Amino acid sequence: MKNVTIYSTPTCHFCHLAKDYFKENNIAYTEYDVASNLEKRKEMVEKSGQMGVPVIIIGDELTVGFDQPKIAGMLGL
Repeated sequence: MKNVTIYSTPTCHFCHLAKDYFKENNIAYTEYDVASNLEKRKEMVEKSGQMGVPVIIIGDELTVGFDQPKIAGMLGL
């Protein structure tokens, strides 16, 4: 199983959709709240070049936003 990381904020609709998708498919993930964790926010921007959330990293692939078909492909589903 690939490591899954999501950088999110509590009020982000697409972040909630992504986390729900992971839960429905029994995908374990690590979540960082970049609204309150400034260190992880900086890390997210360095990795993605973006301030938008969600930033999702699966294995060594990164995507911004919730693109379900792309995420499924990254997960090998």
